[in-house]
Amino acid sequence: MMRLFDLSLRHKVPLWGSLLIVVSTLAVSTALMFRAYDDLKQDLLASSEGLGHTLAKTLFPALLHDDLWRAFEIVRSPFHEDATRSPREVEAIFVVNPEMQIVVASDPLRLPTLSALADIGGDRAQLARALAASPLGGTRAFDFDDSPRIYFATPIAEAGRQIGVLVISHAKAGVRGRFLDLAASGALIGALVLAVILPINWYWGRRMAQPLVALASGMDALVHGQPSQLPREMYAYHDELGQLFDAYCDAATALHDKALLEQEVLRSERLAAVGRLAAGIAHEVNNPLGGMLMALDNLKQRGPLYPAVAKTMALLERGLQQVAGTVGALLVEARVAPRPLASHDFDDVHTLVEPQATARQLALHWHVEVPDSVELPAGFVRQILINLLLNAIQASEPGGRVRLHAVAAANDLRLVVANAGAPLPDAVREHLFEPFVSGRVGGHGLGLWVTYQTVIQLGGRIAADCGEGEVVFTVTLPLKKEPA
Repeated sequence: MMRLFDLSLRHKVPLWGSLLIVVSTLAVSTALMFRAYDDLKQDLLASSEGLGHTLAKTLFPALLHDDLWRAFEIVRSPFHEDATRSPREVEAIFVVNPEMQIVVASDPLRLPTLSALADIGGDRAQLARALAASPLGGTRAFDFDDSPRIYFATPIAEAGRQIGVLVISHAKAGVRGRFLDLAASGALIGALVLAVILPINWYWGRRMAQPLVALASGMDALVHGQPSQLPREMYAYHDELGQLFDAYCDAATALHDKALLEQEVLRSERLAAVGRLAAGIAHEVNNPLGGMLMALDNLKQRGPLYPAVAKTMALLERGLQQVAGTVGALLVEARVAPRPLASHDFDDVHTLVEPQATARQLALHWHVEVPDSVELPAGFVRQILINLLLNAIQASEPGGRVRLHAVAAANDLRLVVANAGAPLPDAVREHLFEPFVSGRVGGHGLGLWVTYQTVIQLGGRIAADCGEGEVVFTVTLPLKKEPA
């Protein structure tokens, strides 16, 4: 029984409503049936009383003068074909004298003249005893439990002189038949009413319970710190339930905004800490970096160098200049004049990342369609490419591939770095470009954050996507835009 009370409101409210409707309908129908049966008996009594008084007045002179033939015609008159009363309602009419003998009857074969009523047996003997035990003051009904008939007795009297009793009998089967007809009609009407009301109750019950179920689920999520937003149109009314629904929605919205604010504050604090750390490191790196650049410059001025040495020194110089540009971006007071991006910068990046790819037995697919000079800071673009390519190499399984697709259009430069590997988990994708978030073991989570900050400084966009067995990073940088 307790499990019935533990059901969800979406089931319990319609079920209890349906049970209440059915019980109420049955109770009302039962009361109406009893009332209908009582009304049938009262109608039968009124009809028999009127018929009895009429016949008694007519019979008095006939019996007073012993005109039995006339008396017989009178008691047979209700059974004539043109009579307004139906023979199905009146079973028999007979007259008994004070000695309880039958004087005249509508059916002389079953009720012989001058036979004692008690000698006929059955319920007639009960009727004889009842009539002898109590004098009649008017029409009286006799309904014996084991009798198939109902008797209505009317005294035949005038001017205080009673010469007999007129008895009208009705078969109970006829009364029950009319009652059953009424009961069948009432049951049909009740069934039609239930067929209309029960679906409406079920619909409105579920309609009322749905917001409560949603509120219960939302409150459970609220306790665990993950409030879910519920659509206000789920319950658009302004009663007590609507007010509770609105209050929950307001509370969930406030808690959601608070959680976002806390995340933003935490992110800002982390970014500020990273910024202070980066600025301190930049100050320490800037001096030895300048010394190395001066040493390379002095070495180039000492005379002609071998081609291989000159190429290596040029590569070192561009790499150190990239480092200088990165360090300068971390110092507020630094103002480094960037050089434009050139096609050989992609060759330098290829030279720098190829040993890493070879060590992991990866194939590098390189496709670059970039002119000799692009109006973008070379150091920033090189930093973006190196970070993305090294991440792709570290995330690839041995024997896989890493590809770069770089195309310069009229208004932007589009860089696509992809690697064949496992897709990024959802937990990592949600915080992919935040500091100290890494999708691989041993990663510090700063490479993508630095890349994201660099792309934003250049006014571009970066996006990550997983599809067709690849993890793809797409960077779009607008041309002719000064870094932020």
